[in-house]
Amino acid sequence: MSGSMMGSPVPNEHETVGAYALGILDDAEATAFEAHLATCEWCAQQLDELAGMEPMLAALADLPGSGTPAIGESLSAKPSPRIVNKLVDEVAERRAQKRRRSFYMVAAAAALIIGGPFAAMAAGGGDSGGDTEQPRVLASTAKELFESMNDKVSGTDPSTGVSATVAMQTKDWGTSLGLELKGVKGELKCSLIAVTDNGERWTASTWSVGKWGYGLPDGKTPESKKPLYIGGAVAPAQNTIDHFEVVTSDGKKLVEVDA
Repeated sequence: MSGSMMGSPVPNEHETVGAYALGILDDAEATAFEAHLATCEWCAQQLDELAGMEPMLAALADLPGSGTPAIGESLSAKPSPRIVNKLVDEVAERRAQKRRRSFYMVAAAAALIIGGPFAAMAAGGGDSGGDTEQPRVLASTAKELFESMNDKVSGTDPSTGVSATVAMQTKDWGTSLGLELKGVKGELKCSLIAVTDNGERWTASTWSVGKWGYGLPDGKTPESKKPLYIGGAVAPAQNTIDHFEVVTSDGKKLVEVDA
């Protein structure tokens, strides 16, 4: 940092420049700071001198004991120990928040894995009576999800030979769905579509069918002889759904099932 800036006091209202340089402000905060930056020469100089510090501070934030005064003092070029310590703390906290958000997003996405094991994790109190909340498994596989639903409808298309059974369960947010598909040959990209009484089309799930297919009695592999199980969901209520369609990516209808 230049000599002119080393001896200058740092007004509290200008400390946002560090967080802005790191890119950790939200949209509203960044917009407000940019309006201030347009009329503040001090912040403009600070922003130039802080450019390039993000990788260094990010690395520091991942070290044991990050955010302590010792780390701030170890920097050879800094606007002031107080600002550097604050920036390292902000980086560490933002990264921790992102890791927590990523965990829950991955857990939720895993619940939609096609035909394989998946787990949706939710916070819930344990039996021990402690204050710590523990995750619990809500479902395990797409097949088990399908089998757990009692309300099922089936249909077969004689021209394509494809058979489908759709399982439904009413939820507060819409309708949870499970699909069992047989007699489908690959290679295809398919979708399960829920069509409502008023003609609206809602995509519940999409997947690929390999060259060996699924649910084929004369299949070339053990897996191709087994049905394909898919999980999905749509926003409309169950009682507003007229029928379901399994269609290919080029618009060909493989099978239709009345709800």
